[in-house]
Amino acid sequence: MCERSQNLLNLRPTISAAKVYDNMSDAERFQNLTLRPVIKFQQDLLVAAFKNYIMKHKNVFYDLSLPKKLDYIENAIHKDMKFRNSLKGMVIGQFTAEEYDIYIQDSCALNKRMMSLVKDRLVDHIQLLAFKVA
Repeated sequence: MCERSQNLLNLRPTISAAKVYDNMSDAERFQNLTLRPVIKFQQDLLVAAFKNYIMKHKNVFYDLSLPKKLDYIENAIHKDMKFRNSLKGMVIGQFTAEEYDIYIQDSCALNKRMMSLVKDRLVDHIQLLAFKVA
């Protein structure tokens, strides 16, 4: 394994809840071994990117009710292709070359899993998206 790959793997957090079993699909195995740790590692960057997205869209997010905020997050990730591709790049950029080879074999299904995990992470950390008055 090359030095870059080893360094990337060493940086990632361990997620004890992300189990791997023999009877898992390849996509689920990739999700638990790669996507979950990478997304957890990139959490601060993903939150910062979403805060920037909110700001670029005139801060309307902050005036919404909680259910509407959840819809806003969902729509931003699933309907705004430019933002979605930016988020994907933040995750894919942390793959090893070997992981990238696996990813490109079924990128469509893995992108769905990836964006679902990113959405869940933003929703779980919605308090970090609170508007701060200077």
